[in-house]
Amino acid sequence: MKILGIESSCDETAAAVLVDGRQILSNVVASQDDVHAPFGGVVPELASRRHLEIVLPVIERALADAAVRVEDLDGIAVTQGPGLVGSLLVGCTVAKALAYVHGIPLVPVNHLEGHIYAAFLTDDPPEHPFLALVVSGGHTALYHAPAPLEYALVGQTRDDAAGEAFDKVAKLLGLGFPGGPLIQRTAERGDPRAIAFPPARMRDGTRDFSFSGIKTAVSLYVKRHRPLSADAVADVAASFQSAAVRMLVRRTVGAALDLGIRRVVLTGGVAANGPLRTALTAEAAEHNLHLHIPPRSLCTDNAAMIAAAGTARFIAGHCADLSMNAIPDLALAA
Repeated sequence: MKILGIESSCDETAAAVLVDGRQILSNVVASQDDVHAPFGGVVPELASRRHLEIVLPVIERALADAAVRVEDLDGIAVTQGPGLVGSLLVGCTVAKALAYVHGIPLVPVNHLEGHIYAAFLTDDPPEHPFLALVVSGGHTALYHAPAPLEYALVGQTRDDAAGEAFDKVAKLLGLGFPGGPLIQRTAERGDPRAIAFPPARMRDGTRDFSFSGIKTAVSLYVKRHRPLSADAVADVAASFQSAAVRMLVRRTVGAALDLGIRRVVLTGGVAANGPLRTALTAEAAEHNLHLHIPPRSLCTDNAAMIAAAGTARFIAGHCADLSMNAIPDLALAA
């Protein structure tokens, strides 16, 4: 079974071809970092215009790399949401056009489910039930997956997503965009214990996250200590990263232990962060939890994960007609 995946939820235009939901024949990703870097963040209008320019060449490259014709496909999976509406519309429109012209089934995919299915593209795919921490530029949430294609929301951010906080702190420190890799690189020269940026504590006992307090603390520190030396910038980056990682790890492991779940998936763009991967691996091992982390190339937005989730949805009969449309606030679970 060959499935073409198309991803355009934010600022990466991607296409991939998978066989049976596991074997990656091609996985093409076109980044827009150069487009948005001058603005310190993603500009939705520019993102959608860039998708329009390159979506067809990206799909053609994915098919060529896979040595597959459109007529050979069994289905076309596309990100329906959540994401930027203009960006989503580009991918959905192209997918619907291809499906219509070639008479191929159309499979809408939730972007967050795609991130979770990135873990199924490894040599150690998770078994159900498991707990998934999906952490990216636009999303930070914990999902319990008791069975295939079933999800329950365990906790979520109450304000900024983790990746958004990384981007904003990087901007405060004058590091540039995207913030995640730049914060990590700068933090390698700093002391993570130099400044106490305490993780938020939820007084109501929920498993939610909050990053606005850490971000505000960094902003106040930067304003009070201007101008910052290069060493001070490194210390701020390291201290912020340490606090953010600590919150993510504690919430995730605590939720897994409370729910009696022994398998944990870490995925999403921020899952490419080295200290987060290391800290969660150590904490999971300490509590005898089985941790699944996709390779970095499958953590950031890509179409292989959309094709993987789309294959599972296709097998379950979850296809759509041509009235399918982008849903920018599409929920994975309540």
